[in-house]
Amino acid sequence: MKKMKKILALVLTAVMLFSFAACGDSETPNTPDEPGSTAADEQGTASGGESYVIGICQLVQHEALDAATQGFKDYLTERLGDRVSFNEQNASGEPTNCTTIVSQFVSTNVDLIMANASGALSAAAAATEDIPILGTSITDYATALQMENWTGTTGMNISGTSDLAPLAEQAAMIQELCPDAKEVGILYCSAEPNSKYQADIVAAELAELGMTSTVYTFVDTNDVQLVTQNAVDNSDVIYIPTDNTAASNTTAINNIAEPAGVPIIAGEEGICKGCGVATLSISYYDLGRRTGEMAYDILVNGADPATMEIAYASDLTKKAVMERAEALNITVPEDYEAIVLDSEE
Repeated sequence: MKKMKKILALVLTAVMLFSFAACGDSETPNTPDEPGSTAADEQGTASGGESYVIGICQLVQHEALDAATQGFKDYLTERLGDRVSFNEQNASGEPTNCTTIVSQFVSTNVDLIMANASGALSAAAAATEDIPILGTSITDYATALQMENWTGTTGMNISGTSDLAPLAEQAAMIQELCPDAKEVGILYCSAEPNSKYQADIVAAELAELGMTSTVYTFVDTNDVQLVTQNAVDNSDVIYIPTDNTAASNTTAINNIAEPAGVPIIAGEEGICKGCGVATLSISYYDLGRRTGEMAYDILVNGADPATMEIAYASDLTKKAVMERAEALNITVPEDYEAIVLDSEE
C-alpha cells in the first residue's frame, strides 16, 4: 500500500512539473529582431522591420542621372538591407514613358516614388497626390512643378534634391578660361524647362561680364547635330546647362565642336566628359544619397514631404578635361581638378 502511494505521488509531481513548463512556454519574450525592440539596430538594418517598395522613374540613361540613382539605392540598401526593394524603370528620354511608368507605380501602390529628372517629376506629380514623391537631379522645383511664390517647400506630397550649381560662377568660368571670347552660344533642349531657367540666368550673368550670348535650342535628338553646327559656326565658346537631352548626345555634339576648335563649358561633369572642356560640378552620386536620406526619413520616421525643404548639393568642384584644354590652347588654373576620360581609366 505504501509503495502504491509513493508511485502515485511521483506521478502527480511529474504532471505538475509538466504543467508549469507548458505555462512557461505560452508567451514568447521580445527578441532584438522584433520591431520596436530596444536592441534594434539604430541604422535601420535590423531584420524583422517593415518592408518598403520604391518605384524609381529615371528620364534617360546618362552618367549624371545614373550616379544619382545609384547613390539613392546604395544609401537605402545600407540602412534597410533586404527590407527595401526597388522597381527601377528608365523612360529612354520620352516623357510619355514617364507617365506610363509612374501610373504603374501608383496602381501597385508603391511606398514612395523617386523621380530622377524634371520629366519624371512632372509625370509623378500628375499621377498621385497621396504617394510620397522625391525628385533628384531637378534644377528648379518651382519651374518643374509650375509653382508661383516659391518658399523652399512644395506644400504637397513632393520634396527632393536639386542639382543647381551657382550659375554666376559658371558664367565667370567661361570668361576665366576663354578671356578673348565675345560671343557665347548657349545650347540646350527647348523641351526641358529647367535648361531654359539656367540659360536665362547665365545669359544675364554673361551680359554683366560684357559678353554677348545667343541661345540655340534643339527640340529632341533628331536635330541636335544641325543646331550644334549652327551654334559652333557662330560662337567663340559654347555653354551647355544640365540638360538631359544634351547629356545623351555628347558624342554627336563633340564630333562637331572639337574639329571646329570651339570649346564647351558644361553644367555638369557627365556632359563635360563627353564634349566639354570644363565644368563647375557637383557629385550626382552624393546628391542621390542625400535623396535617399530624405526617403528614409519619410518611410521610417514619418516625415512629411510637404514640409521638407528642397536640399542642394554642398560640394562644388572646378574640373577640366586637360587634353581638350591643351588642344584648344586654353590655360587651366591650378585649382581645377582633372577629369579622366573613360578611355584613360
